[in-house]
Amino acid sequence: QDGSFLIRKSSGQDSQQPYTLVVFYNRRVYNIPIRFIESTRQYALGREKSGEERFDSVAEIVENHQRTSLVLIDSQNNTKDSTKLKHIVRVS
Repeated sequence: QDGSFLIRKSSGQDSQQPYTLVVFYNRRVYNIPIRFIESTRQYALGREKSGEERFDSVAEIVENHQRTSLVLIDSQNNTKDSTKLKHIVRVS
């Protein structure tokens, strides 16, 4: 279902990217790195960019993007979409 999402531990051992936000939209799966910024003890999405939104917790990222759309970039097809986070996927 479009807007379905989950947060998983990142597969690498990089403490600066502890989690990945996985979003399903338009029959595609997007893996968005969640970065931890040591200097401010905050989190941000994707690659570092000027003026990026920073959050005090991963939960705050989810809450924010349940209200405001998240830009989804498909680098293979060079396309852009956006969706809100709608349905959390629970993995047992």
